[in-house]
Amino acid sequence: MSNATVPAVVLAAGEGRRLDPLTNRRPKPMVPVANRPILAYVVSALADAGIDRIVLVVGYRQERIRNYFGDGDRWDVDIEYVAQETQLGTAHAVLQADAAIDGPFLVLNGDRIVDPSLVAHVRDELERDADRPVLSVTQSAHASDYGVVSLEGDRVVEITEKPAAPTRSQLINAGVYGFSNAIFDAVRETPTEEGELAITTTLETIIANRPVRAIREHDTWLDVSYLWDLLDVNAAVLGGTEFSAADSSTKAGGSDGEIAPDTVIGDDVTLGPNATIEGSAAIGDNVTIEANAVVSNAVVFPDAVIEAGSVVRDAVVAGNARVGANSTIAGGDSTIVVDGEAHENVEFGGVIGDNATLGGGVTVDPGTVIGDGATVDAGAHVGGRIEPDAVVRRG
Repeated sequence: MSNATVPAVVLAAGEGRRLDPLTNRRPKPMVPVANRPILAYVVSALADAGIDRIVLVVGYRQERIRNYFGDGDRWDVDIEYVAQETQLGTAHAVLQADAAIDGPFLVLNGDRIVDPSLVAHVRDELERDADRPVLSVTQSAHASDYGVVSLEGDRVVEITEKPAAPTRSQLINAGVYGFSNAIFDAVRETPTEEGELAITTTLETIIANRPVRAIREHDTWLDVSYLWDLLDVNAAVLGGTEFSAADSSTKAGGSDGEIAPDTVIGDDVTLGPNATIEGSAAIGDNVTIEANAVVSNAVVFPDAVIEAGSVVRDAVVAGNARVGANSTIAGGDSTIVVDGEAHENVEFGGVIGDNATLGGGVTVDPGTVIGDGATVDAGAHVGGRIEPDAVVRRG
């Protein structure tokens, strides 16, 4: 069996609610890291591993994915699309590809950055024995946030999805799978949980009856689960040699600004006199950073404006947002509530949503999330979560 005969199904239909407000206008796989969508790293990893046929399972805001990736020519792969019209879980998403797949295939999450070597390793194992499913695993210090995997040798003996109790295992499901066509019937027989079909539930049933092989990931595995993860993953990509952020180029106007080496600058960026872009910053296309502004450890989406004298640290500034002159997003420790759960001691300046506007001299507390289209009046001090289109008055 040649490498090219194994296609990959990439799950990219989800919304990513925990990344609100960044996912109000784009699906999670299209959130940019180092000026490229997360999904672009997945497609590149597949291409680099010799996979030449990719089936993208799309759903929420799918036009953004279709328009960006097209037929895959940019990556020298063939991309086709199947739609998951209602997001009913990962196994349900896999099932949508049934008609497009004939024979063994890989499955990957469209929102995790993995090393091509892991893709190749899972594929090779699948080619050796297509009847035994393959599951990739990796180490995580926050294993209970994921599917915790227990092994005996290289055999998977248990998968526990987001266990409530502390777990001794630090191994988690890395989200790269190898399956035969038998997985489709297994999914159809999987009971739903809270209205969703999870691929891990299907695997738990398979494990009880026959072996599932584990492949350990020792290289790159980057996941954006929460807003602040975007900064960590962005910094990891900018600081690593294994990724090319070269979809962007340095074309910053203004000769007096300073740009650190571990940054990426998009096309047609305007950098004012004495503006400073410090490390781990990704500046999207058509961004304007005015005189004496400082941007550090930040992701700035296209078309944003950071006015003169502003400080933006440890923050995400979304598309077409405006940070007024002499405003401060200073960063620092914060407690952020997501889905009713408080995350403490998070180093995060905050998020300015798409089309949001901060007036001049605004101070933003650490961990603040400002919704799409919100307006904060000049001189105001804001914190917490600001609803979309809200108007925050001074005082």
